[in-house]
Amino acid sequence: MAEFDYDLFVIGAGSGGVRAARMAANEGAKVAVAEDKDLGGTCVNVGCVPKKLFTYAAHFAGDFEDAEAYGWDVGARDFNWPRLISNKDSEIARLNGIYGRLMDEAGVTLIEGRATLTGANSVTVGETEVTAKYILVATGGHPVVPGFPGNEHVITSDQAFHLEALPQRLVMVGGGYIAVEFAGIFHALGVEVTQLYRGPLFLRGFDHDLREKLAGEMRKQGVDLRFDSQVAKIEKQGDAFKVTLEDGGALETDLVMYATGRAPNTQGLGLETAGVELAENGAVKVDGHFCSSAPSVYALGDVIDRVQLTPVAIAEAMILVDHLFGEGAHAHMSYDNIPSAVFSHPNLATVGLTEEEARKRHGDIEVYVSSFKAMKHTLTGRDETTFMKLVTEPGGGRVLGLHMMGEAAGEIVQGFAVAMICGATKAQFDATIGIHPTSAEEFVTLRTLRKARE
Repeated sequence: MAEFDYDLFVIGAGSGGVRAARMAANEGAKVAVAEDKDLGGTCVNVGCVPKKLFTYAAHFAGDFEDAEAYGWDVGARDFNWPRLISNKDSEIARLNGIYGRLMDEAGVTLIEGRATLTGANSVTVGETEVTAKYILVATGGHPVVPGFPGNEHVITSDQAFHLEALPQRLVMVGGGYIAVEFAGIFHALGVEVTQLYRGPLFLRGFDHDLREKLAGEMRKQGVDLRFDSQVAKIEKQGDAFKVTLEDGGALETDLVMYATGRAPNTQGLGLETAGVELAENGAVKVDGHFCSSAPSVYALGDVIDRVQLTPVAIAEAMILVDHLFGEGAHAHMSYDNIPSAVFSHPNLATVGLTEEEARKRHGDIEVYVSSFKAMKHTLTGRDETTFMKLVTEPGGGRVLGLHMMGEAAGEIVQGFAVAMICGATKAQFDATIGIHPTSAEEFVTLRTLRKARE
């Protein structure tokens, strides 16, 4: 008789949890997954997938205008928000179904309900208790709204995907990629957007040039960016809201959205019963193999608060399964050179070190930049700048950082990320023939040095 009911019990059917479950089952393990919400986690349901669909919708506003410069008579235009929501919901439901089928085909048992640890090797879901050799916590995170008078009046990104109607005016609070992306989305869809951020410049952690360039582009488009601004209180006034700032200023708006941070979903999981140690912010503390302080309990993805990106959670899952059920040949996760994108208007994408990080780590560096109007807009006349930047070791050495603002930045930088992982040098970039005419070719034709930022 088996010592445990399952070899692996996964709490959370998000991207990381589902990948771990499927791959473990493929290795011959007996696996179950517990989920009390929709399959796919944050990314599929209230994250990157619906957000990217909203981004596509928002870009059509500019595309229709640009088409006229290329000979198209577009005619009358009208945007139907409920239709977008309905079509988005249909796509999310389709993806939920795919996640379920993938687990079923792999032989993974799906248990609907909230799982709670009752020990280092035991879990209850409802009235049922099961045992497992290994328990994996992959419960993700959730948006957090700070405490202040009137915070009950705000929404987060979770509610933004289900609004019944578009507001005429929106106050967006936050300076991370979620706040920046939604500010761009709503503005392009015709909403009057004011974005507030408590710091001097948003997107902390990204290259400073990218941050400055994007702020300039958003202001040109008409987004009211207000840095060094903090909300003191929010008061409901009929169908609108009065937002009072700490400097005494005030705004009237139809909707206030907060995107000021996320917290790990570890409350009420019973982790303390298994002796699982948590960080101050509630994240599960894990070692290099994603093992918690309890030898049988593992965790990955947003709940460990390392790099909160869906592909990172999936990579962590692959490495964990290899460690527990495979040969362990790839059982170490590298967080270097992880590419990322901000689906702002225009897009940002980056891989490697910022100029500031490179100077701190390497001292002597070389910086190459280029700002230009994309060929598409030579006819449209749109005042939009494309910006590209390379940070390298001196004398044609390794490329340390690659950054872009412009159309399809994520698509372009993804390819260059492979070169970065391979240790590509500036000399090798210089020896590469560009595809003409494209924006991407600029990365292999940069020759003029710019003085490094002090």
